Amino acid sequence: VDGVGGFMNHPGGARSRNVKMAADLGELLVPYMPTIRVPRTGDRVFKSECAFSFDSPESEGGLYVCMNTFLGFGREHVERHYRKTGQSVYMHLKRHVKEKATGAAGGAIPRRRNGKVFLDLELNRDFNGEDYEYEDEAKLVIFPDHFEIPLPNIEELPALVTIACDAVLNAPSAYKKQEPESWEEEIQVSRHARSLRQLDNGVKIPPSGWKCQKCEMRENLWLNLTDGAVLCGKWFFDGSGGNGHALEHYRETNYPLAVKLDTITPDGADVYSFEEEEAVLDPHISEHLSHFGIDMLQMQKGTENGHHTDNNARPRVSEWEVIQESGMKLKAVYGSGYTGVKNLGNSCYLGTVMQVLFSIPDFQRMYVGNLQRIYDYSPLDPTQDFATQMAKLGHGLLSGQYSKPPMKSELIEQVMKEEYKQQQKGVSPRMLKALVSRGHPEFSSNRQQDAHEFLLHIINLVERNSAGSENPSDVFRFLVEERVQCCQTRRVRYTQRVDYCIQLPAPIEAATNREELLAYEAKRKEVEENTRAPPQPVRARIPFTACLQAFTEPENVPDFWSSALQAKSAGVKTSRFASFPEYLVLQIKKFTFGVDWVPKKLDLAIDVPDFLDLSRLRATGLQAGEEELPDLMPPIVLPEDTRGTNGPKIDEAAVMQLAEMGFPLEACRKAVYYTGNMGPEMAFNWIIAHMEEPDFAEPLTLPSMINPGPSASESPMGATPLANSPPEESIAILTSMGFPRAHSIQALKATNNNLERALDWIFTHPEEEEESDAISYMADTEPNDNTFSNANSHSDSTLSPDRDTSGPRIKDGPGRYELFAFISHMGASTMSGHYVCHIKKEGRWVIYNDHKVCLSERPPKDLGYIYFYHRLSSS
Repeated sequence: VDGVGGFMNHPGGARSRNVKMAADLGELLVPYMPTIRVPRTGDRVFKSECAFSFDSPESEGGLYVCMNTFLGFGREHVERHYRKTGQSVYMHLKRHVKEKATGAAGGAIPRRRNGKVFLDLELNRDFNGEDYEYEDEAKLVIFPDHFEIPLPNIEELPALVTIACDAVLNAPSAYKKQEPESWEEEIQVSRHARSLRQLDNGVKIPPSGWKCQKCEMRENLWLNLTDGAVLCGKWFFDGSGGNGHALEHYRETNYPLAVKLDTITPDGADVYSFEEEEAVLDPHISEHLSHFGIDMLQMQKGTENGHHTDNNARPRVSEWEVIQESGMKLKAVYGSGYTGVKNLGNSCYLGTVMQVLFSIPDFQRMYVGNLQRIYDYSPLDPTQDFATQMAKLGHGLLSGQYSKPPMKSELIEQVMKEEYKQQQKGVSPRMLKALVSRGHPEFSSNRQQDAHEFLLHIINLVERNSAGSENPSDVFRFLVEERVQCCQTRRVRYTQRVDYCIQLPAPIEAATNREELLAYEAKRKEVEENTRAPPQPVRARIPFTACLQAFTEPENVPDFWSSALQAKSAGVKTSRFASFPEYLVLQIKKFTFGVDWVPKKLDLAIDVPDFLDLSRLRATGLQAGEEELPDLMPPIVLPEDTRGTNGPKIDEAAVMQLAEMGFPLEACRKAVYYTGNMGPEMAFNWIIAHMEEPDFAEPLTLPSMINPGPSASESPMGATPLANSPPEESIAILTSMGFPRAHSIQALKATNNNLERALDWIFTHPEEEEESDAISYMADTEPNDNTFSNANSHSDSTLSPDRDTSGPRIKDGPGRYELFAFISHMGASTMSGHYVCHIKKEGRWVIYNDHKVCLSERPPKDLGYIYFYHRLSSS
């Protein structure tokens, strides 16, 4: 085999030599046999794209598929996999694409030399595949000498190798919908589905704000499909809390089917049959839901083929044309940073968000700047590594390798033939999409999604995957100061929370063309009654200043409990910036939920400015003359106040459920009481945490029934019933966010183990003592970070000013900004339509519309959905 090393480029010479060695092929492969696998069901075979780049069998160097892991690698990346794993045998796939000779029969079938070689490659072919013929070539390559064995080669190869090669060549694409897990296949159609009786009781279920009709539970809620009752599930059904009221309701009424409220998507929903005691399928779920006014599944029919369907086609110059600038001949641009992202079918929400993120230097530095390091340290399966896939897409967009201008000869040929071929191909985000959407009910589907939700999802993944290292999403993070005022006593409380995006309301009542809108509404109503053609729609024009004004207005706090009155009362809340982020994301609240659950879009134009100064919205903290609300929490007992009654209110159903498991009755009563009647699951966790204690089974004794809240604001650790340790998983959630354990326990104790309030408490009660090493990396590195150490009203003046207070890093600075990108949506709702983005690069606006990248002539800044601003330097 010596001397065969460098012949990759001389296959001819190699082949004659191979003939001589045919008899030895079997021998040659013997040492490698243990590493050659036959793909099994569940193995994903990556034969259309490299794990680290966008190389495919059509690329110049073809694609190498590892015969052990079935990962694919381009020529530049295969050596790394060989060095890392010692895996020597690869199948090399190469597709030669030739233009058909003109004069060939019109629809000639593309010739394939070796029968059907790599089947369903999802490659970059232009949309008119008829003009090309393919020749596919496969061979085995043995590293490190690049020894090649052409395929098929049944005579000389050992049978196992032939079987493995055939299986790889015929394996379905790695991205075909995976077969459902075997347990999923067992879900049967309910015998009640076809004949289900639904009561005409006029019940309509709103799109949000549900709670159990018998207790205050707001999660794990089930809608009974017969009478529309909304009740909580059993707590162990899927690991979420609940008091079993849905089951109780079935026992009283015998109404058999219920659907879980937060699982309803246009693809279907989770249905449970109480009578059959299992999860079931309901083929008529769409009609059963619309009986209660939920038309979410009906709307799929309008957007069947995904992309560009809009039910109310409009004759006027629609937003589709304006946003895509379709009337104009736009000039295509090529090169670094001007690469499009292919649409995989309704994936433009992902493409536009990634284009904007990779135009931000911090994301470029983190993923593309560290490319070599990320690739070298990537795990054995790089397709499942977030940093690798971000680096791959970032490099694809920024390298210019996938966005080369057409050659002069190609342009001349196009003019001669009078046909315009698709030049820009863009990169396919398929591998990244598969990874970031795994297990997510919405993003893993092929439906259109909300780009704003996806942006927050990606920021969350960046955060989770940047622990301990540079975190590019720091640039979006800022602190919001919320000021809550009790309307009766006028006393106030200031708290801070972290946010990444500002949601701006769009007050229709502030439209400058109100008269026109009212006239249109009147005409539309009149037309509906006489069923004539609808009038031309009118777009509301709203001044940007009115949106900002609406954002700063005080809003009512629902269910406000005033610690000054120790009772429920009216409260108002205002929000201001406690810090300004480096990059400000503004989302215009254009979408509302109709009563039929379908998100509808308001037709608005807003004069969004290029320059924005938000300095006057900076938070002020406690003002002179303002009196603070006492630092008390509402009493523990949730359902109703027990003052003046003869004993604590305890949910006996939950107690019995725990006692049935064999725990002592008194311990169960204590567990339910100390976890605030939050359901058996919380109580169960309390039992597990306190089983070892000597008084575990003693009867419940309370220090006093007068004020079950903390006794004094100075001592949140005072002798309250909650002096026991909070549930371990609540502590774990807080520590996983980077807060020290002791501080997390203190926060949970001070807030009756309420996670959301504990988070607020942490931000308003910075730690006094030195912090644990675990979060020392969060301490500031930049001089302008320290504005926050003393910025909040509760902090102690002894804090050292150069240290962040146990929170995430904040990069504060002036509140003056310039617009550099915006994402626009066309269509009636976030669940349909199309997204494009405009980004300002090198002083010019550029439109990114899937794989097409062109200079923008008239950027439609007034029709955007998400706007991105960057901070102006202080000069």
